[in-house]
Amino acid sequence: MDLLYPRRCPVCHGLAPAGKTICPSCMGRLPFVRGSRCRKCGKPVLKNRVFCDDCLKYPHAFDQGTAMLVYDDCVRETIAYYKYKGRREYGPVLGRLLALHLTPCIKEWKIDAVIPVPLHPSRERARGYNQAAVVAAETAKRYGIPLVTDALIRTGRTTAMKTLSAGERREHLKSAFAAGSGLITKNGTAWFRTREGWKPLLAALMIDDIYTTGSTADACAAALKEAGVRHVFTASVAIGAGAAGEE
Repeated sequence: MDLLYPRRCPVCHGLAPAGKTICPSCMGRLPFVRGSRCRKCGKPVLKNRVFCDDCLKYPHAFDQGTAMLVYDDCVRETIAYYKYKGRREYGPVLGRLLALHLTPCIKEWKIDAVIPVPLHPSRERARGYNQAAVVAAETAKRYGIPLVTDALIRTGRTTAMKTLSAGERREHLKSAFAAGSGLITKNGTAWFRTREGWKPLLAALMIDDIYTTGSTADACAAALKEAGVRHVFTASVAIGAGAAGEE
């Protein structure tokens, strides 16, 4: 298979060595989040810090979050190729790495379902896939947890938010997400659809490719909690280091 369909390394974009998904030298270039982290969102912080600046300024709708990589220039390029240049094959590679990173979190958080952050249908059609769903599928597969892709829907197409402040992003994303057909509410508790029938959803793990200010995570978590999900946790492939208090 490697001869017929050679794999490309998601870091250097060259041909990966036979039997490998990432060049060994490129693996060493990946900026894994290490050391002290914000106890709320998972951003890297100095040793004497408990929370990052963003989490001190804004209350979050999600319970707790984590991330695998710092969103530096190397990771920015990898994700740009994955999302905008059709390199869908990068998704499972990043997803398997994220799944390994999540091992202690899965045990601690007692996750019932994995939920990817949704794309607007028009954007997903144009791209051909939801990058968050491709990544999330690997965590669901590794731990045998249901992947629920219809728990959330995007109610409106949002514009690019790269130049917006945290406050502007939050305002922009108000009412951008809602519970989808994969969730119903009974007596104030969310239930999700499985092959065996409907089951209560007490703790959800929401997965996205990038976490910056937390605006998207908050909007999604708020929609899930409004539907009756008790606890919402977040995980992302990459996370911004924050404006201050970082290592």
